Amino acid sequence: MLNAQAITEFSASLRGRVVQPGDADYDASRRVYNAMIDRHPGLIVYCRDVADVMHGVNFAREQSMPLAVRSGGHNAGGLGVCDEGVVLDLSAMNGVRVDVAARTVRVEGGCTWGDVDHATHAFGMATPCGIIGTTGVGGLTLGGGLGHLTRKCGLTVDNLLEADVVLADGRLVTASAEKEPDLFWGLRGGGGNFGVVTSFLFRLHPVDQVVAGPTFWPLERSAEVMRWYREFIVAAPEDLNGFFAFLTVPPVDPYPAALQGQKVCGVVWCWTGAVADADAAFKPVREFGPPLMHGVQPMPFTALQSAFDALYPPGHQWYWRADFVNELSDAAIAEHARFGAELPTPQSTMHLYPIDGAAHRAKPADTPFSYRDANWAEVMVGVSPDAKDAPKISAWTKGYWDALHPYSAGGAYVNMMMEEGDERIRASYRGNYDRLVQVKRKYDPDNLFRVNQNIRPH
Repeated sequence: MLNAQAITEFSASLRGRVVQPGDADYDASRRVYNAMIDRHPGLIVYCRDVADVMHGVNFAREQSMPLAVRSGGHNAGGLGVCDEGVVLDLSAMNGVRVDVAARTVRVEGGCTWGDVDHATHAFGMATPCGIIGTTGVGGLTLGGGLGHLTRKCGLTVDNLLEADVVLADGRLVTASAEKEPDLFWGLRGGGGNFGVVTSFLFRLHPVDQVVAGPTFWPLERSAEVMRWYREFIVAAPEDLNGFFAFLTVPPVDPYPAALQGQKVCGVVWCWTGAVADADAAFKPVREFGPPLMHGVQPMPFTALQSAFDALYPPGHQWYWRADFVNELSDAAIAEHARFGAELPTPQSTMHLYPIDGAAHRAKPADTPFSYRDANWAEVMVGVSPDAKDAPKISAWTKGYWDALHPYSAGGAYVNMMMEEGDERIRASYRGNYDRLVQVKRKYDPDNLFRVNQNIRPH
């Protein structure tokens, strides 16, 4: 039990506020994006600035309490909250500053990608940033960062230039290729293992108007579509990104009424080249075979980035499993077609994100994200607003993953993992794991930052 006097003194040292069990907003404050997660922290600290983060880290260490760091709270495994520990909530630290001349953006640790997109789009620029605007910058970046711009611009971590980090001993340091290079290396895919990142500096790219949207085909054609897609996307220009999906067409405009509620397979496209060249880029898509819908059109990049936000609001049940994939064999495609036909709820899905193109230009040891030779990151996602569906969506996801894992590259994108144990973490970092242990030993020898896909220092 925490000493009341210690809490009082700690609270007085902060600009932000502290929420405790029994407070009126405690239950709301402890919730994260995935409603399947139900944890009860001892304190939730709404940090207003870097000093608050430093005080929070020192308090957790001195009180020997578990410490979780929450940016957007999207992590499916609930790694932004812990039982009986301290949660540092960074959501009030959401400043964004664009340097137009340098083509960079400075982003505070509590921002969502929607915050960043809003600021950078005004200048016709963007950085790789996932596929949902409500995702937190911190979590997505530290795990690697996949999204619509991967083939053109690389991973989010490939565009990270610098980070300000509060370490386990409470010090603030700046990590870059020149300053604290070991820490900088670890941050680019090693998750939240090394400290609390209070700001990121990213490289920007001239991405403004894109030609984007989904193409849907009948579910019974899914094996045929996947066989075509596996050849097409790896040979496509890097300006063209497209992730394959099994999905249920949402019951909203602008989807045709005849398709709403129908299970389909499809690809969600993003063309970042000249709008005038898009027609030629999509010609093979149109010629492949008559789709149910080809909803590709010019739009602001921010419209694509926020397209799924309303479909996946916070508070739903989520269960994820993931793998990296080198090749889509016919046998693997047959399993995909079987499970894709059995989506357990309208929001459940499977995505295959291409991670070739610019992402392949880095070597496996350049960053902790070691699967630079993989062509896809695969994720099976069971989602439902109804808690009674939790067993059903979990069983479908696990069964799907069990069937496909033998065809995988071995490890997974850490941002798409639940709590799956040390062996899965090692498999996901491969030859980079031992170096991550060394960095962990240097910057967090007592493993204060362990509410994550944990790299143990010993």
